Amino acid sequence: MNVKIVITGGAGFIGMHLTKRLRDMGHDVSIIDCFHTYYSTPRKRQHLKEIEFPAEDLYEVDLLDREKTIEVIHRLHPDSVIHLAALPGVAYSLEEPLKYVDYDIKATINILEASGKAGVQRFLFASSSSVYGDKPGIALKEEDADGKTISPYAASKWSAESFCHMYAHMYDMHVNILRFFTVYGPWGRPDMAIPTFVSKLLKEEPISIYGSDSGRDYTYIDDIVSGIELTLHNGKKGETYNLGSGRVVKMTALLEILLHHFPGMDVHVDTYRRGDVFSTHSDISKARSHLGFFPTTSMEEGIRNTILWAKHNEKHV
Repeated sequence: MNVKIVITGGAGFIGMHLTKRLRDMGHDVSIIDCFHTYYSTPRKRQHLKEIEFPAEDLYEVDLLDREKTIEVIHRLHPDSVIHLAALPGVAYSLEEPLKYVDYDIKATINILEASGKAGVQRFLFASSSSVYGDKPGIALKEEDADGKTISPYAASKWSAESFCHMYAHMYDMHVNILRFFTVYGPWGRPDMAIPTFVSKLLKEEPISIYGSDSGRDYTYIDDIVSGIELTLHNGKKGETYNLGSGRVVKMTALLEILLHHFPGMDVHVDTYRRGDVFSTHSDISKARSHLGFFPTTSMEEGIRNTILWAKHNEKHV
């Protein structure tokens, strides 16, 4: 069935892949994006060029503009809104916490209000594994989030989740919250670890890691996109879902995979950074049960695909 969908932040890393998937499925997709300069605006425009996204379906709107946001959503009158737009990054949030109040909380409130007033049937909110705080050693279930976050970025996502619940109640809107676990792959956000490592290694530069025994639930972009699409069709009203690989990859294991591709790799070990959690590990049993979500991409395959893409797109790495 053809669905009319608005994706906020659709020019970003996850947004471009999701937009392509949904358009390939025959859905009518519009993008709202303000092209925030957290990372390169030309790069984001290149994302849209890569997926041949039509300019007439792109709306350059800053979601902090409440009236404009309400007007655009009213005019588009979508069946569903997928809210990916946000200011990302833990490190930057420590430097500029108030910007995260703006772009991750206020902007979310505006798009929620606009969606409710326009009668949007389904609203999907992209949250983050960071809302769990630092709870190493356990596979995190959705109910394990308790608000004890350790960075402004995480706190802003937790707050935005609360507003999702409130507006869902106010407008009787079908809302799902999706907590993403460390997404990587081709066109990955350039400030994240794997894209940074691959970029430096292709240039034969040393890479720096922050603690050698940390771990992350790295999740390949195709699996994340699959999880979002499944939620759009199968998500149960009011539910929150973890979207991750369901496994922890230690930094040492990631380095071993990279070493296979870059035998001359030079690694510098620094101390842990403030605001970073030690480890993340998703329990995806609810997403499996409710959505039929089964991630299929191994870490080895995902890294291989990412490196292959980077070698063919060195000017964008």
